[in-house]
Amino acid sequence: MGRPQGRRALLDECGKVSGIGTPDRRTVLAGAGALALSTALPAEASAQAFVSKRPPAGQRRFISKAVEAEIRRVKAKVADPELAWLFENCYPNTLDTTVEASTLAGRPDTFIITGDINAMWLRDSSAQAQTYVHLAARDADLRRLFQGLIQRQARCILLDPYANAYMKDPAAKSNLEWSQVDDTEMKPGVAERKWEIDSLCYTMRIAHAYWTNTRDKTPFDDTWSRAARLAVATFRVQQRKDGPGPYHFQRKAAAPTDSLPMAGFGAPTRKVGLIHSGFRPSDDACVYPFLIPSNLFAVSALRKVAQVHRETRGDDAAAVEAEALATEVDAALRAHALVPDGQGGQVWAYEIDGFGNWIFMDDANVPSLSGLALIGAAAREDALFRRTAALAWSARNPYFFAGTAAQGIGGPHIGQDMIWPMSIITHAMNSDDDAVIRQCLSWLKATHGGTGFMHESFNKDDPKTFTRSWFAWANGLFGDLILDLERRKPALLAQQY
Repeated sequence: MGRPQGRRALLDECGKVSGIGTPDRRTVLAGAGALALSTALPAEASAQAFVSKRPPAGQRRFISKAVEAEIRRVKAKVADPELAWLFENCYPNTLDTTVEASTLAGRPDTFIITGDINAMWLRDSSAQAQTYVHLAARDADLRRLFQGLIQRQARCILLDPYANAYMKDPAAKSNLEWSQVDDTEMKPGVAERKWEIDSLCYTMRIAHAYWTNTRDKTPFDDTWSRAARLAVATFRVQQRKDGPGPYHFQRKAAAPTDSLPMAGFGAPTRKVGLIHSGFRPSDDACVYPFLIPSNLFAVSALRKVAQVHRETRGDDAAAVEAEALATEVDAALRAHALVPDGQGGQVWAYEIDGFGNWIFMDDANVPSLSGLALIGAAAREDALFRRTAALAWSARNPYFFAGTAAQGIGGPHIGQDMIWPMSIITHAMNSDDDAVIRQCLSWLKATHGGTGFMHESFNKDDPKTFTRSWFAWANGLFGDLILDLERRKPALLAQQY
């Protein structure tokens, strides 16, 4: 597919703003917000007005009465006008701008794009919807949205369990310019085919969250069951005990993190029972294929999907299969993925190869070492998790950046000195320290660049230099933070920042 010249020029300029060459899943339209802001915001006047940035009601993609009531309820408890404005803008952003709700064969069908990229990622769509799941029991329209999403994700997995992103039309060729000539087994309906463990984990997590919040069996039919079983079987294949398996991926791109070595199968490993991942949740290639945050997520997600199999369908065989794999992966993690913290203790590695080689770092994209509690892959109070997260939020992590605007974690995808608001939000949700949380709120308030929304990343010294002005996952996660504080730290929301 050709790229319009105007867009090509914009992407070239985005590369200058963000330090990126070849555009991909995370970088398309990355600098558009920064470029527009540099010429259109006189002295941050628009930010100070606190005028709603939501689309007019008649132009919103999906309206939930329960979500609107939640916005009013929580906003009334936020004393700082700018934080309240950010919450009102960010929390409903997925529903306002990214949902395509329809029907298929008389049943709900929900397609959710990421924001500025017109395709559905299993990870993003699940995380974007998760922020509303606690409200689904009281809103029939919202339940239909989740029913449609769970069913759509099941059909996507059955189409290709190794893909990370899909087209709305299952017969369509990918419209993502960077995935047109990838060397992999690309199928119609697949937008991108980067194998990432967390893609399947997120579908298990959202199915469990919907079931436990609503007790509604509607979406858990034979299609869902076949897809959930295929997801578990795919994890089994990617333990690679009997050979490399069918998945391989290579891409001709300037960024080496966009392709896998060794004929597209990734770096060598010793087969220890862990699940191989080609790519991280950032869509960057793994250095060592045993990505520990994603394997920890798999343990949690497998146990969740086992519960759904058992309680919605009485399928004990599928539940036992998922639980057995979770137990095996958990044991392999305990045996191979703990590394010295340099202070006499142990922490989780970020990646390992099973031969004794490992990397300690963290990437802001969740699952991350810092974000394990956020996705239920570790308890917030777990000492091992807290040591690991603390080390990730330090100079020991090469992607921890401290500047005049904020401190936080980025990652190799965007590059040096670019902090992801997602990491600041995660840090605040991990913390019980009022001073830490207040600081995180102050940073988030000061670094939205006058737009009223969260971004993918911003420069540690200049928040007006940012990537992705329309990134619904980060917006929803900010809403989660405010909801989290309303539950456990309401006094902090009654303060000015």
